Amino acid sequence: QVQLVESGGGLVQAGGSLRVSCAASGRTFSSYTMGWFRQAPGKEREFVAAISWTGGWTYYADSVKGRFTISRDNARNTVYLQMNSLKPEETAVYYCAATTRRPSSSRTVYDYWGQGTQVTVSS
Repeated sequence: QVQLVESGGGLVQAGGSLRVSCAASGRTFSSYTMGWFRQAPGKEREFVAAISWTGGWTYYADSVKGRFTISRDNARNTVYLQMNSLKPEETAVYYCAATTRRPSSSRTVYDYWGQGTQVTVSS
């Protein structure tokens, strides 16, 4: 089992950058595929990015390709999401998630979730 704690959210102007982090407990972090999702008020939780357990494979939602970068540091049990050129419509709570299965954009694949961190992009 793994516990996830996100951090690094905040307020940023449109066009700005922000990096959110997700710290995982447990000694088997390197065995987990990690994903980032986001949920805006009144909307469903949507996939943002995923990374394989080695970090060698990454997958992004079309809407963030070229602007967001997911990475991981297995020695620190941490996964990151670097977000550049942020847009007001990307205001949401950002969640990290973990699974022992292959990377996927489907929420149902992920077994463990953090509590989320708020990202607000002002216009």
